[in-house]
Amino acid sequence: MSIGIEGIFDYIDIFLLVLIRVTAFFIISPIFGSKNVSSLIKIGFGLMLAFIITPTLEIGIVEQYNGYMQYALLIFGEFMIGAILGFVSYLAFLSLYLAGQIIDMQIGFGIVNVFDAQTNIQIPVTANLYNIIALLIFFVINGHHMLISSIFYSYKLLPIGTASMNGVLLESIVKMFGEMFIIGFKVAAPIIAAIFVTNVILGILARTIPQMNVFVVGMPLKILIGIATIIVIIPIFSVVMDSIVNGMYHDLDTVLKDMMPR
Repeated sequence: MSIGIEGIFDYIDIFLLVLIRVTAFFIISPIFGSKNVSSLIKIGFGLMLAFIITPTLEIGIVEQYNGYMQYALLIFGEFMIGAILGFVSYLAFLSLYLAGQIIDMQIGFGIVNVFDAQTNIQIPVTANLYNIIALLIFFVINGHHMLISSIFYSYKLLPIGTASMNGVLLESIVKMFGEMFIIGFKVAAPIIAAIFVTNVILGILARTIPQMNVFVVGMPLKILIGIATIIVIIPIFSVVMDSIVNGMYHDLDTVLKDMMPR
């Protein structure tokens, strides 16, 4: 039996459970979880989606609960589902932060940080550049639509009160966390390779021309080579971002299936 939009307030307990999952997801997920987005907008957007999702649910999917303690456990479970989905979606952008940190350490920008309004923290210059480009591409390829559809899809695999937090889920999250580092190193690999070749050339010059001050020449040269390499690889960044978004969608599907009752 469907709830129906006119009967939402007759099942306010179910509506609140939907709101908890949706809000937890959008507080942590990229773009929607940005500090630039006010809390009122996040809550309002969560309320709107909860009003849309709740009438599509079947009343029978909610386990019968007796007392406030069991309802509190349902709230905790829905919050964990939303938080886990939001964290998994944010891992893709964390890989770009990692890539930017590695690149800045290589080209000499390691001590230069800028303020990121999205996270309210100091981040490397290159990481900030990559993050801005990634957000633009994310909007262009409708990544935000994918995030919204994933929260709708979650109710098909995980009806309210059916999530199972198990070892398989933990193993998957740890694996995704490790893949984040792999993606970060892959994104930074071209710059690392260019700087490595530059260091080799500088080492050869230092041996053949002892009079040349390698430290004075090497610092601006590595910055120049690093920036030039970034400019060269920027045009293919959309391909990289498309792969990251597809991986994000696959990871969201994986954790949802891992949380299904066994």
